[in-house]
Amino acid sequence: MAYWGRFNSANPATLPVGKAFQPAGGRDWLVKFWQLESKWVGIAFPFGFALWVLFFFDHNVSSLMAQGSQFPLRKPPGFHYDFFILGITTFIAGLLGIPAPNGLIPQAPIHTTSLLVMGQPQRKDIELLPEETRPSQEKGKIEQGFRLAPVRSRMSNTHMPHFPENLEPDPTHTHDGEGVARQHEVPIAVVEQRVSNLAQGALCLVLLSGPFLHILNLIPRGVLAGLFWYMGADALEGNGITKKILYFLRDKSLTPVDEPLRRVRKSRILLFVVVQLVGFGATMAVTQTIAAIGFPVIILLLVPVRTFVIPRLPFTAEELAILDGPTASAFTMESVGGTPVDKANC
Repeated sequence: MAYWGRFNSANPATLPVGKAFQPAGGRDWLVKFWQLESKWVGIAFPFGFALWVLFFFDHNVSSLMAQGSQFPLRKPPGFHYDFFILGITTFIAGLLGIPAPNGLIPQAPIHTTSLLVMGQPQRKDIELLPEETRPSQEKGKIEQGFRLAPVRSRMSNTHMPHFPENLEPDPTHTHDGEGVARQHEVPIAVVEQRVSNLAQGALCLVLLSGPFLHILNLIPRGVLAGLFWYMGADALEGNGITKKILYFLRDKSLTPVDEPLRRVRKSRILLFVVVQLVGFGATMAVTQTIAAIGFPVIILLLVPVRTFVIPRLPFTAEELAILDGPTASAFTMESVGGTPVDKANC
């Protein structure tokens, strides 16, 4: 970008860099906290608490979003290792006075989404029973050509999301050339690997060397701003508030018949959206003040609001389960210390 056509003549603001493998400002690598006066500990405590809340929120919510029910993961416990490593690196970063690494939103779910394998859904896998004990209706389904695969032999550690038996045709491609209705593609697997995350971390280390620092210095700040715009827009598209508002605006004929919001009264959907917008507005309002660093505390306060206040409003248990159900499945929650479940029924 820096050498493309007349772009360089515009003299754009670029990313500032320092010396290779050196802390900014010419200071020492190690923060000499033992030489600080005790009063600075008290002054720094509320700021440290706010950052702790932010990291706690980012790490946990990012990992749960990346393990959401829409992602058929095999090994969600792998995120525990990420937490352990992040804890160590955050402690070291504090001693060195460098920015601490954390699981960013929406970076984690975007990474998982990029590893999705899309395809046509198969009927929910069930365990094959002996012929003489298999229910008669299952025999009939096999005769009709349904695919029944053994759970324990093929998908024993996989959470498979539930799909309706007859998905709505894609309204933009209702029929192909021969007049056969097309179905929406859905996630059928996730390529679970640690190569891309490891490569990303390794590249961060490589880019601290001299030649690559020069390349970083050529990156226009506008390019970085565009990256954040993309990440924000991508997250906004799948945001719960956005989906509920679009449900009101979308033509009813384009709303799938199995859309869960159809089972919720529109007045209750509107009430819940108002509550969500109030929480969003409070968070944004804090960021526009001198206390902007304290915005994670507002987010943390939303937890008791959801737990103790929202259930007192005129919502039924079924409506709350649809409007604000668990982010992750029971299979995933078990891996992070939740109630054990029967994996064969996930």
